[in-house]
Amino acid sequence: MSDEFTVQDEQFMQRALDLAAKGIYTTTPNPAVGCVLVKNGEIVGEGFHFQAGQPHAERVALAQAGEKAKGATAYVTLEPCSHYGRTPPCALGLIEAGVVKVVAAMEDPNPQVAGRGLSMLAEAGIESAVNLLKDSAEKLNKGFLKRMRKGTPFVQLKLAMSLDGKTAMANGESKWITGAASRADVQKMRAKSSALLSTSATVLADDPSLNVRWEDFSVDLKKEYVKETVRQPVRVILDSQHRIQPSHKLFETASPVWLVSSEVRDLAGFPEFCEQIILPQDNLLSKLMVELGKRQINSLWVEAGKNLAGSLIEQKLVDELILYIAPKLLGEQARGLCNLPHLTQLADAPLWKLNEFQQIGDDIKLTYTPKGF
Repeated sequence: MSDEFTVQDEQFMQRALDLAAKGIYTTTPNPAVGCVLVKNGEIVGEGFHFQAGQPHAERVALAQAGEKAKGATAYVTLEPCSHYGRTPPCALGLIEAGVVKVVAAMEDPNPQVAGRGLSMLAEAGIESAVNLLKDSAEKLNKGFLKRMRKGTPFVQLKLAMSLDGKTAMANGESKWITGAASRADVQKMRAKSSALLSTSATVLADDPSLNVRWEDFSVDLKKEYVKETVRQPVRVILDSQHRIQPSHKLFETASPVWLVSSEVRDLAGFPEFCEQIILPQDNLLSKLMVELGKRQINSLWVEAGKNLAGSLIEQKLVDELILYIAPKLLGEQARGLCNLPHLTQLADAPLWKLNEFQQIGDDIKLTYTPKGF
C-alpha cells in the first residue's frame, strides 16, 4: 500500500468527505460515506450513502461513471465493504468496474470488514492506499466507529446554562435560557443522533416531545432534504418508577420510545412503537450503553437534569460535553448544572479539553472531550 499523497489526492478526498457529510442525518446505523472516481485528473463519478438499505457510496459513484470507471482511481472515505448485507460488497463492485487504484481515508473497524475490503482489492491486483485525511474521516463517523470498536454508542451530553452556571430558576422555570439560534442548533444535533436519552423526571416536568422539529431547520438544510427523510431519533427514557403515561407528548411523534426500568410493566394503552428495556438496577447506565450498542445505536444525545448529567460524568460515560451558554445571570438560588455528590476535593474534579468554540446568536457553544479519564 502506498501512503504518499499529493495535494490533488487531498482535494479529491476532501470532496468525498463533503459528499459523505450529506448523509449525516439519514444513514444510521450505517456510517456516512462518500466516494469520488477520478480519471486523467477529472471526476467521472461521485456519490454518497444516503440511507441504510440503499446503494453505498461506491455503487452510486460507479453508476454515475459507467464505462468511465475503468482505469479510474476511487477516493472513498471508509474502506470499501467486503461482505454481503442488504447490498453487495463495494470492493467487488470496484473490481468488476475496472478501477485501478483505491484510496481510503481509513480502514473500517467493523469486524465484518476490518481490512478484508483492502485485501480483496489487493488479491485482484488493485493498488490501494489508506489514511488520507483520516482525522476528518474519524470525526465524521465517531458514533459508528465507537460502536464498532467498543460496542457502545458515542455519548454527547448537552447542557444549557446561564453565565453563572445555572440551568433553571429555583421554581424550575427554564424556557428559555438560550436563544432561538441555539435551540435550532440543538435540533440539528438531535437529527444527527441515533437516539436521545432523558428521564421521566424531565418528561414530567416539561412534557417535551424530544423529537426533531423540522420547522427549526435552516432554509439551506430544507433545500438538501425533504421532511420525510430526516430521521427521528429513538427516545430512550429512564423510567424506574413507571411514571411515563400514554398521554405524554412523547407519543405524538411516531418514532420509537424505549422505556428503561428494572421491572416489567403493562404497556396496554401505549402506542406500538413504545417498548421496554429491562435492566438490573446495579450499574444500569453502563449496562444501558451496552444494550444500546447491541441495538445499533451509534450516537446518543443526552438531554436531562443535573442528576443524570452528574451520573454520566461520574461513571465516565460521556464522550463529548456540549455547553450552550446564554448571556444571563440567574442568581444563587437558581438550579445548578450537574450533581457530582462524590466529588469532595478539587484535585478529583473531572478535566475537559476544549475542542470547539462557536458563537450562535447571542449564545456561546462550547464542545469538550474528557481529559484524563
